Amino acid sequence: QAQLVQSGGGLVQPGESLRLGCAAPGNIYSIKSMYWYRQAPGKQRELVASSTISGGLRRTNYSDSVKGRFTISRDDSKNTGHLQMSILKPEDTAVYYCAADVLLLDPPTATFEERQYWGQGTQVTVSS
Repeated sequence: QAQLVQSGGGLVQPGESLRLGCAAPGNIYSIKSMYWYRQAPGKQRELVASSTISGGLRRTNYSDSVKGRFTISRDDSKNTGHLQMSILKPEDTAVYYCAADVLLLDPPTATFEERQYWGQGTQVTVSS
């Protein structure tokens, strides 16, 4: 069962842009890291973008296949994230998934639990 709610996706022509959204449920404390994966038919799931915190610094990384065209962003005040995809190519066609390492707070014990949540996936098709 998907815990993150994804939005966006659809059919676009080569060279066009799309923006995917990803929202965490309201009961989480915070998002530590966010990831965007994609899976094309007959291929393995591929990590295309990530936003992580290391040493107090936020770092973003992209796969070589999307570097310079895709941008990952986060709004930590709303526990949401986006993947802005530009100059789309037919080979970008895939189901896109967001994932996040989230922190859950247990108020009675004041302790945190970390879990990985996934979105339901959204189809992106790039075709003329």
